[in-house]
Amino acid sequence: MTILDKIIANKTKEVETRKMQVPISLLEKSSFFAKATNSLKTSLLNPASTGIISEFKRKSPSKGIINANVTVEEVTAGYVKAGASCLSVLTDSDFFGGSDEDFLKARRTNPGIPMLRKDFMIDEYQIIEAKSLGADVILLIAANLTPQRIQELGRLVKELGMETLLEVHDEEELNRSLCSYIDVVGVNNRNLKNFAEQNVNASLELADKIPSGIIKISESCISQPETIKLLKSVGYKGFLIGETFMKTADPGQALKEFIQDL
Repeated sequence: MTILDKIIANKTKEVETRKMQVPISLLEKSSFFAKATNSLKTSLLNPASTGIISEFKRKSPSKGIINANVTVEEVTAGYVKAGASCLSVLTDSDFFGGSDEDFLKARRTNPGIPMLRKDFMIDEYQIIEAKSLGADVILLIAANLTPQRIQELGRLVKELGMETLLEVHDEEELNRSLCSYIDVVGVNNRNLKNFAEQNVNASLELADKIPSGIIKISESCISQPETIKLLKSVGYKGFLIGETFMKTADPGQALKEFIQDL
């Protein structure tokens, strides 16, 4: 069983428990449910955009604890002040140390920036839940979803006024997963089945395979400004970076210095 298999098995149980604890009717009463969304596409296409999607992540299955000494409010506010184009906040608890409360705190602290709910989405309930938390962007991971499920979940995302980021790792996942409900394609340089890669080869290999009309972003394994320059040269508009900043004492300052080097 791969790491991803373990995460999805755990997530399936978690979602069923959540459904019993908080009904959809209650989620729809959230003050965030009716809020206008902040568009990731618009942000990335802005000529003044840094394109950096800064992530708040306490730990990962491959690295363990990354940073347990900072708050989500100070980190995400620092990211926005430094020039992030979007915020990504982990809400998976068991494997990544995140929570819905982390997302809510980041949302309240930073109302005007696009926010991605970073989790393993497998059920319509989670999409509605994300809307109630104030999410603007939903992550759908091709490695753990069938093409039919991607269409079904993507349709609901669109109906609720949010945007869908489809995450792929190789050409096979890309070809079987693209559909009309996808707003942005993200290439995860780290294979979720083994968390092994430490380079951006996947992004470079898929750069000309992603249709030209779709915004593409590169995710993970980005630690140097020179890497972003390379990725921009092959058409990438966004760059999701977490551990590079989170492993420092002041992630917001680390992002500021990173952008200055760009």
